[in-house]
Order: sequence, then C-alpha cells, then structure tokens
Amino acid sequence: MRTERSVIPTKSSPMDARFAVLARMGETVFHARDSAAIWGITNTNTLHTTLSRYARAGLLFRLQNGLYSIKPPRELDPLLIGSKAIHGFCYVSTETVLSRAGIIGQNVPHVTLVGSVSRQFTLAGHSYRVRRLSDAYVFNEAGIAREGNVLVASPARAIADMLYFNPRYHFDASAHIDWNAVSRLQADVGYRVTRNKNI
Repeated sequence: MRTERSVIPTKSSPMDARFAVLARMGETVFHARDSAAIWGITNTNTLHTTLSRYARAGLLFRLQNGLYSIKPPRELDPLLIGSKAIHGFCYVSTETVLSRAGIIGQNVPHVTLVGSVSRQFTLAGHSYRVRRLSDAYVFNEAGIAREGNVLVASPARAIADMLYFNPRYHFDASAHIDWNAVSRLQADVGYRVTRNKNI
C-alpha cells in the first residue's frame, strides 16, 4: 500500500528575505551602509561578515570597498555604476550626453557626471570623470530626468552645464542646437544666459 508523504514547506532563510527586499526595491548596486538600513543590521561587524560571506558564495559582487552588486559587473550599466560610486547626488551630463545626442562627434573615453565633488576614477573597467558644480546649481533638477535608477541631463541641460564649465566649448552640431531651449534652461538653473550662440 502506497502512502503519500506530506510536503512541508521550507521556511525562507534570512538570506532569502534580504535578497527579496533588494529585489522589491529594484536595487542592483548598493552601498554597505544602505544594505545595513535595508536589512536592519545594526552591528558593523555582522554587516561586513554577512556581505563578505555572500560575496565569497558568489551571491554578491564587490565592485569596490563598500560597494556591491547583485549582478556581475559586466552586466551592469556603466552609468549606474558611476552614479552609485559617488554616493551622493549626481547626474550624467556634459560629454556623455552630448555624444549620445550627436552634438559632439569625438570619442568620449569616460562617463561624465556632474555632482558636488570633483573626481576621476576607474571602476569595473569603466573610466569616470565627475565635474563639481556649486550646490546653488547642482540640486536644480531642471532638464534632468530619471532613466531607470540614474539621473540623466537632457541635451539642453548638458549644453548649459558645459557652457558653465567652459564658455568657449566647441559643439560640432552647433547649427542644429535649439539655443532658445538652452537659454531657457540656463535661466531656470541660474546660469548666465547664452543667446543664439553659434560657436
């Protein structure tokens, strides 16, 4: 006579619960301090031991000291890596945006961001340059939109930013730029207004 065995559901482990929280929040790249708050770990030693154990098991990937990912670095958006590495307000702008929009034609060897600090660094095989913008301007989100988990300047905002850093900057496609839109962005941010500039 055959008897059926009852299947007892297994309880989810604390590890499963921790990764479920990250998944719900959409966090692919995160800082150790962020994970402490997300997971409710108050002891620093416990946090570092937990992160190290997950990394050794291949469940997490350490990008740099204190910065982790739930995906291999090669699968990550370079814009996300750079934005997360700053661990403060920043957005993608200047050459990276201008190149993507076809406003400049030269090869851009690094991802360019704007933030409250000036930095250059290499991480996960990508080079980054961060230009420091005064707090009076950097937190003004005019012309900045969210793309996934990254803030990215519009082409007009990127032009306005570039002219703030270098008023004599040469734009390859200058004749195709809507300079009225750039002027409006400059006024919205508080920059000096450039009218119908044709460099």
